[in-house]
Amino acid sequence: MKKTLALILALALLVALAACGAPAANPPAATGTHAPAAPAPAAPDAGLTKDNIKIGFVHISDESDMGYTYNHELGTKYMVETLGLDYNTQIINKFNIPETDACASALRELAEAGCNIIFATSFGHGDYVSMVAVEYPEIEFCHATGYLAAISDIPNLHNYFASIFEARYLAGIAAGLKTETNKLGYVAAFNFAEVISGYTAFYLGAKSVNPDVTMDVIYTMSWNDPAKEAQVAQSLIDGGCDVISQHSDSTAPATVAEQNGVFQVGYNSDMIPVAPKASLLSARIRWGTYVTEAVSAVLAGEAIPVDWCHGLADDAVFLSPLNEDIAAPGTAEAIETAKAAIIAGTLHPFAGPLHGVNGNGEELNLAEGEFFAESSTQSAPSFDYIIDGINILS
Repeated sequence: MKKTLALILALALLVALAACGAPAANPPAATGTHAPAAPAPAAPDAGLTKDNIKIGFVHISDESDMGYTYNHELGTKYMVETLGLDYNTQIINKFNIPETDACASALRELAEAGCNIIFATSFGHGDYVSMVAVEYPEIEFCHATGYLAAISDIPNLHNYFASIFEARYLAGIAAGLKTETNKLGYVAAFNFAEVISGYTAFYLGAKSVNPDVTMDVIYTMSWNDPAKEAQVAQSLIDGGCDVISQHSDSTAPATVAEQNGVFQVGYNSDMIPVAPKASLLSARIRWGTYVTEAVSAVLAGEAIPVDWCHGLADDAVFLSPLNEDIAAPGTAEAIETAKAAIIAGTLHPFAGPLHGVNGNGEELNLAEGEFFAESSTQSAPSFDYIIDGINILS
């Protein structure tokens, strides 16, 4: 028994020593947005110039929407003109790409077509951008309105957005001065922070010049559905709202407002041409500012910021021209005063006293002199509280 035991112990010791000397097994490859850092992007091709760079875009709709994609396309064309590129040979667009696996396919097609930098412009494209960026570490991927780059370790993934809530606050001033029923309406796409942040700023801008105003909100649960947007706009008007605004992509709310003899504040494009008797002005993002900066960085072999977000002070957001024919007296002056204060840092859109509750039941209680500041390190909005005075109808 002792010899047998000794033999067993000796064999065990040999196995242990062999294991200690063996290299560790490779860990399973990670997938998804929380994958370990991908290899660092390859150094820029010395032959990459403004004459041969290729740039890809994945869009949720197309520019015929006269809304979000239209506005993004204006940014692309500004970049092309500013940098002296050829739109027809150096820009590859993938329009009407849903927030599904089709996005991953479109991104791979752009990568295989030789694009050096690829932009995906809708929030729901985020997971697919993160996945494909790992597959092509030599290509820069930029995602609009998202947040995944800020929480991942993917060096060729970047987020970008703009502080549109600042422009919406100013647009709300026009609505607050125009309403006679003191009841505003809002056609909202989804109950995401991006949308909630925007309509809250709009309401607070209105309330800054009209303390008695309230606002009804109805979600369409779609970024771009003209028929649904028209239906929601009509419901808000039937409920007594005499000024409506939107975070949706079509001009349907503007035309419905005009048909009903009420007023409207738009988004993404100047909607006065389609509703000259209803549209007051629109809050807009100047996408060309970022797109030009990102493409210029690739050409120069420089780093693109992980997270990019600017506002009024950097001309990244703005208002379309005010419809002076229908705006309330003093609107332009009130907007300019508030704009100067926001740029100076003396006016904060989400300032107390302010109370709200988010979908998790968390409360926001800001006293006079306090304010909620969007994160300076994350481009995607984070304000998601439903504040007093705003009524969610559906």
